[in-house]
Amino acid sequence: MKILAFGDNLITPDMLNNGLLSLKKKGFEVTIRDWSHKTVEDLQKDNLLIEQNGANAVKIKDPKLLKDIEKYEVIITQFTPIGKKLIDQAKNLKYIGVLRGGTENVDQKYAEKKGIKVLNTAGRNARAVAEFTVGLILSETRNIARTNAAMHQDVWLKDFPNKDSIPEIGGKTVGIIGFGHIGQLVGKFLKGMDANIVYYDPYVKNLEGYKKVSTIEKLVEQSDIVSIHMRATEETHHIINKDIFNLMNKGTYFINSARSALVDEKAMIDALQDNKIAGAAIDTFDEEPLLSDSPFLKLKNVTLTSHLAGSTADAFKNTPKIWSERFLKYIS
Repeated sequence: MKILAFGDNLITPDMLNNGLLSLKKKGFEVTIRDWSHKTVEDLQKDNLLIEQNGANAVKIKDPKLLKDIEKYEVIITQFTPIGKKLIDQAKNLKYIGVLRGGTENVDQKYAEKKGIKVLNTAGRNARAVAEFTVGLILSETRNIARTNAAMHQDVWLKDFPNKDSIPEIGGKTVGIIGFGHIGQLVGKFLKGMDANIVYYDPYVKNLEGYKKVSTIEKLVEQSDIVSIHMRATEETHHIINKDIFNLMNKGTYFINSARSALVDEKAMIDALQDNKIAGAAIDTFDEEPLLSDSPFLKLKNVTLTSHLAGSTADAFKNTPKIWSERFLKYIS
């Protein structure tokens, strides 16, 4: 079986070469090509276009990357877009491997319509995102990031938006929207800090030690901290909107280390500007990088990070190995 794997700036060809060794040992013929951009920021721009507009939004411009594509039965990608045109060109394609939790960069419906199986690596960076989420919560509630920034400006900062009500995690109620692999890890970590965990997820049954609620509305009404961990789909687009923010208490903190499309940014900014909620910590945005006149940059009650939640060396280098193991089990 012939396999074509696309590397990029974050899962490099060298990582692919090491991570796909088990496939080579089984006799698969593996070809590796590089879809790296000049900078990681350039790669993320294309990735954001794909996440917001689908797999056909970005074209592969270098014809060398698609040379003899009709010979390959398996294509493996992390960020490289696999749209309709490429799928049509790859006439012998049977499997598409996606080295990420979702399949945003693959036209999955079209592929499956043509009998091609799409296999992703759900949970591959779950720990990275979950650990980062806990970091966001602590950074925002305990003013870690803003104090660090002030210290670098030779300011001994003590005047915080929440200076009269700085919370501890223990005893607080954390509401988790989306209780899959990432959400459950976040819950596990915070439960270890003596937080009470409630969750909303129509696809997850009742789990011992956690309280399931039937609606997002009920979740936010009782939560001191709200963290979202859903996939971005048509169904979940702006699932956190003005009405949801209006239901939050003034002391609530909102955390998004998932996808910007899940949240109505304007409604969130309005809630922060009007102090309807205590604060927020945000890792993903509709416009990346943020524009210099972004209203986010004028807010004092928000912690901002540059789409970093899933980006650890361990997550990237281990993903090809994880996918290889799952693929071999699937075809055995």
